[in-house]
Amino acid sequence: MKPSSKYFSQIKLFDNGSNRYSLPSDYEPVRPDFLDINHIYLAKGSISTPERKRFVERVCSLYPDVTITECLETPHNRINLNVTGELNLHQAGKKSLVFGELGNAVRFSEEKGNTCPNYWHFSPYGFCPYGCKYCYLAGTQGVKLSPTVKIFINLPEILAQVNDIANQFNKPTAFFLGKLQDALALDPLTAYSSKLIPFFAMHPIARMTLLTKSTNIDHLVRINHNGHTIFSWSVNPPEVCDIFEENVPSTEDRLQAMYRVAAAGYRVRGMLMPLIPIDGWEHIYSRFIEHLLTAVPLERLTIGGICIYSAARKIMEHKMELHNAISVNVESKTRQQGDGRVRYTEALRVNMYSLIIKTVRKIKPDLGLALCMEDQHIWLKLGLEDNIGRCNCVL
Repeated sequence: MKPSSKYFSQIKLFDNGSNRYSLPSDYEPVRPDFLDINHIYLAKGSISTPERKRFVERVCSLYPDVTITECLETPHNRINLNVTGELNLHQAGKKSLVFGELGNAVRFSEEKGNTCPNYWHFSPYGFCPYGCKYCYLAGTQGVKLSPTVKIFINLPEILAQVNDIANQFNKPTAFFLGKLQDALALDPLTAYSSKLIPFFAMHPIARMTLLTKSTNIDHLVRINHNGHTIFSWSVNPPEVCDIFEENVPSTEDRLQAMYRVAAAGYRVRGMLMPLIPIDGWEHIYSRFIEHLLTAVPLERLTIGGICIYSAARKIMEHKMELHNAISVNVESKTRQQGDGRVRYTEALRVNMYSLIIKTVRKIKPDLGLALCMEDQHIWLKLGLEDNIGRCNCVL
């Protein structure tokens, strides 16, 4: 569904000239594609102020046939879906939309056992409506116990947290949106980007980097971003998406969105992860890289293999047969060697990365390249040691 003509029109960063942040109000919410819900839950804090109540009511009005349950004493991560079984819970959560509040919404990542540079990230949303079978979020503790799609209604307080943290630094600092959610999948409902992008555009220190598979960008090209927002798109060849991604915008639609956002002056990056060695992957990925670099003016490309917790792997294998291109190529001992996640064998990772790097260097020699969540010695083997820490989540 395309946004209406009034979608995100003339939204102010502050309401009535006040000095506090506010929820979006002057816009028409639109039902997003790929969001199929059958239950809405109003959790603790969701309608605790008139502003929040108006916001929630306007979104809920788009779903007159959906059951709405008030559980105003229950935190967003304690909603009982009355479903048993990991896969059933996961599938029910994807069709459940929760409004709530998140107190500690701005955090610093603390990855260990890999070369992640660690970074500030923030969460106006939780989880994601898309159906990627390899979803790493399915294995994280918060999502495993409460796999609902969440909108955190305390956006003004989240922006205030970002501001307080950013003002402690003396140089531009990235705040990443996309670690625990898709950054744009729910944007037609919330118009949050209409607050986020102007906030970062005006801020002397804070910058926003974000990751998405969404094509909800019609409004973004009209917002003054001041070069302070950087977009990354998660992409993979169509042949891979056909097998491992459901209920997700097509690869070609994502590439078109990337091109349009770049044409509007945003910096655009690509995230090619997880690489998946399906039959004929060498030709498939070589051809796709050529198409990607021709279609989109990327400033950086970060690549990575599967990087999955055991709980997420179990859910993935419930969704598809055990003999799939991910499961047959992971090496269980990689979980003990590093950060607790399972990966492909080292030989396969190096082989796949080498092909991608060779193809990129042939077409765009100066393109920034990085590896995601990888061991340092893998970077060294590939001659990328000077790029450690220069990946998509940071400036």
